[in-house]
Amino acid sequence: MLSGSYHTFFITTMGCQMNEYDSDVVAQMLTGAGLVRVYDPKTADIILVNTCVVRAKPEHKAYSSLGRMSVIKRKRPDVIMGVLGCMAQKSGGDLIKKFPLLDLVIGPREIGSIMDFIEGVLINRKKIVAISLEPMPSSYNKCSGYFNGRVTGYISIMQGCNNFCSYCIVPFVRGREVCRSPNDILSEAKQLVSEGIKEITLLGQNVNSYCWKDNKKKGFPSLLRKLAAIKGLLRLRFTTSHPKDLSNELIRCFAEIDNLCPHLHLPFQAGSNSVLENMRRGYTREWYLDLILKLREICPDITITSDVMVGFPGESAKDFDMTLDLVETARFDSLFSFKYSDRDGTLAKQMGNKIDEGEKARRLRILQDLQRNITIRKNRALEGKCLEVLVEGSSKKGKLSTGRTKGNKIVNFTINNNNNNSLGELINVLIKDSSANSLSGEAVDC
Repeated sequence: MLSGSYHTFFITTMGCQMNEYDSDVVAQMLTGAGLVRVYDPKTADIILVNTCVVRAKPEHKAYSSLGRMSVIKRKRPDVIMGVLGCMAQKSGGDLIKKFPLLDLVIGPREIGSIMDFIEGVLINRKKIVAISLEPMPSSYNKCSGYFNGRVTGYISIMQGCNNFCSYCIVPFVRGREVCRSPNDILSEAKQLVSEGIKEITLLGQNVNSYCWKDNKKKGFPSLLRKLAAIKGLLRLRFTTSHPKDLSNELIRCFAEIDNLCPHLHLPFQAGSNSVLENMRRGYTREWYLDLILKLREICPDITITSDVMVGFPGESAKDFDMTLDLVETARFDSLFSFKYSDRDGTLAKQMGNKIDEGEKARRLRILQDLQRNITIRKNRALEGKCLEVLVEGSSKKGKLSTGRTKGNKIVNFTINNNNNNSLGELINVLIKDSSANSLSGEAVDC
């Protein structure tokens, strides 16, 4: 239990699924210490902002959030206010200069000690900056029952990245690759399943390179097979994959592991080989497209999504056309697309031939329009089909339920039995309508 009259906490999360996992870790520790999570920062005794700096937009969003939280702290000085995650790692003590009311600045690999840091603030009345990139603890104090009522969950299997793509700040804020032991991961997965989790997504900056103590027999495909055998685990997913490390053995897993969902997020970032080389991605467009062919040969129904940026330094009109061509050829189910933005410490920031912001915006619109049309056509082709859906809860769209297909497509649907007993179950849904963002239909007996 924390000393003093600290009973509630608020945590807001920005950025990737790794940050969502980290926030769950923090929330479990605080809940285990007797605090109650609240969803209005004005009612919280501890306010935490978990941040992202992979691009400029989420960094600006984090600054805005800290500004709003500072207003609350100014009115209630006893509130403990902290910033977590990648922005904390990147800026360290400079954040306290910018936001003097901050009490805690904690990097991603230090969150396992957050209870000690909070106690330190209470006892010593001093601000704490903790941004070591030493390997993080393999375990933390789990709060039994934390996931009750939830259907899906995340497990981080590794931290950091060794690739150092020229535009990417991740190795500087998450550190070099450090993998967790298979036993540790299996133990956490079994705990999640025991609390009712039916679908687990494995997380890492590059899960394909997972390897326990340089033993190739304890690589990622082996880990997938062990996890898939857990009784009660209906679905298994993973993200994110790097194309240069996508092995044939891993591709075969989509055909050989029954509860491994046929969905792969495989960022390509650019369609031009010269741009890919300047990005230091380690593969060519031909290599990438060959992977797409292999995936669809072994698993014809696989859903493939990707990341791409426009306006990388020196990207010519021809380079951009090659990106459009790759999108047309690969025909992704969906695409996360964004404008290049300079990140401190990266090689790309030092490059010349920067693209005008207006031109980047123009290219992004063209790319997004192209992908939107592809997504609409692919989703429309699912109308009239009966798809298996994991029921995750109530939809925001009226009196509907919501869930996802094996291919990770959102489905909003009606359940005729008018009760909530279907939560966490796999049901069949007849798809009656579609849009660029989701499918809709009715639960049926197929």
